[in-house]
Amino acid sequence: MKKALTIAGSDSGGGAGIQADLKTFQELEVFGMSALTAVTAQNTLGVQAVFPMTAEAVSKQIESIGEDMGTNAVKTGMLFNAEIIKAVSEKIEYYNWQNVVVDPVMIAKGGASLLQNEAISALKQYLLPLAQVITPNIPEAEVLTGMSIRTLEDKQEAAKRLYGLGVKHVVVKGGHDEDRDVSVDYLYDGREFTSFASPRVPTKNTHGTGCTFSAAVTAELAQGFSVYEAVSKAKHFIQAAIEDQLLIGQGHGPTNHWAYRKRMAAIR
Repeated sequence: MKKALTIAGSDSGGGAGIQADLKTFQELEVFGMSALTAVTAQNTLGVQAVFPMTAEAVSKQIESIGEDMGTNAVKTGMLFNAEIIKAVSEKIEYYNWQNVVVDPVMIAKGGASLLQNEAISALKQYLLPLAQVITPNIPEAEVLTGMSIRTLEDKQEAAKRLYGLGVKHVVVKGGHDEDRDVSVDYLYDGREFTSFASPRVPTKNTHGTGCTFSAAVTAELAQGFSVYEAVSKAKHFIQAAIEDQLLIGQGHGPTNHWAYRKRMAAIR
């Protein structure tokens, strides 16, 4: 049985955070474990409150996994502050975990900040050099690189800058290119770019897409697939989750985490 650990915040609405990660792990037949970094009071309308854990509390949770169960892959999501980022990085290094997927969660769908400004430098200094894959959307890539991203050339330059920080593979996601009919993600491995395109779905029900996509990448890496294979599978997984809408809540609704499995079952 392959295992995956998510180190992230809780979403009381169930659409993002560790809830989305664990649902995704389950759907892709990987045993999911978690280390909680913060509790959020959150729904489809936004984030009402954030209650961060202490860095010690996060470390202890990770130790509980590392000393007993171990993991085949790790995903980080909302880390909130520099102290938690340092603690997480130290534990990943200590246990020599290699399949590390960093989803640099900064802002919730409703606009609430989920990462303190002073934590950006800690993220770049301590965590990114440990990452097998980083999966920023365009606004996150802009913050991490300090550049404006408008064109394909901008995306490629941003990917190269992130790679220069020690990340082994960079996926710059295209979900925020809302003026395009397709959503194109670009994978960079330090040598070449690979694009993954899918039709854009006109919907506001995209809460947790970033968490779900990166969790799918993590699950596939845990199963032993290559980064290319993991990103490709994750792209299909999140596309199905967006297309087969659940229509929950009054705001940005969650995606459908079992849509991909149901589609695959129908094909078989």
